Amino acid sequence: QGEKLSHALRISAYVFSTGLLLFTALANSVSWVMESITLGNFWQTAWLEFYDYMEGDEWTIFLVGAALVPALAFWGFNGILLVADITGKPTFITRYRIQLGKNDPVDKKKLYKAIYTALGNQFFVSFPMLVPMFYIMQWWDNTFSKELPTFQWFLVELSIFTVVEEILFYYTHRLAHHPVLYKHIHKKHHEWTAPIGVVSIYAHPIEHIVSNTLPVMTGPMLMGSHIVSVAAWFSIALVTTSISHCGYHLPLLPSPEFHDFHHLKFNQCYGVLGVLDFLHGTDRLFRQTKAFERHKVLLGLTPLSESIPEPPKKEE
Repeated sequence: QGEKLSHALRISAYVFSTGLLLFTALANSVSWVMESITLGNFWQTAWLEFYDYMEGDEWTIFLVGAALVPALAFWGFNGILLVADITGKPTFITRYRIQLGKNDPVDKKKLYKAIYTALGNQFFVSFPMLVPMFYIMQWWDNTFSKELPTFQWFLVELSIFTVVEEILFYYTHRLAHHPVLYKHIHKKHHEWTAPIGVVSIYAHPIEHIVSNTLPVMTGPMLMGSHIVSVAAWFSIALVTTSISHCGYHLPLLPSPEFHDFHHLKFNQCYGVLGVLDFLHGTDRLFRQTKAFERHKVLLGLTPLSESIPEPPKKEE
């Protein structure tokens, strides 16, 4: 156990230090490019025009940034995926299906139930949770500043948001798999062993509060972030979780193999980034599969299910 912990800590230190160096280099490079093409001035001007248009009404601005923009990002992205799920077209998307033969086409009765539940969670759970968040953000006295945060600071915030979400989501998600909680709460989400994008927020209301919403909201509340940062982060979080549930391993997008395997096996891959799963050994089975070999960004056009296929099943 001591050797295992030591090895895990060394790996974590290596990953963290390497990530920090890469992040610093990326932040400096991207910031230089942004300043060179004056995008910083563009966004600052656009924000001031929007602020004046809303006459500085902080509540309306908050609703637009924390509710409307992320919702449009979620349903815009999932709208494209739903067309593929329902019609099987365009084939450019469907040929990248992870669990071959599943949701081909998707069960419409299950789909409608998932959409209604997702909409219910957004309107009756997520949006009401924005009310206390609004007053917390007002207390910080920075969220509605007329001056936007620098791009470097936004990248710092994004890193902190991601770490906070990973910690909170991993442990609340793993707790939800306790037999008592699973039976009454989390089982609903796992009705989909081959998930699709909209299933990312198909969950019991209690789970949606504790595991889906709070881990994403906590980072900005701790940091007192600007509403523009909040809008960007919420949108990124919703699109990212949609990708991890979408059932397609598409070119240039983050790999969904990790979470798709969780839906397939239930007791593996609880987190988002996989660091805590590695430390706790809850990805051991996943690492022994072809899915782990496919767990990377696809840079070509050949589906990884073809270039790294599952081994043929043994005849009984």
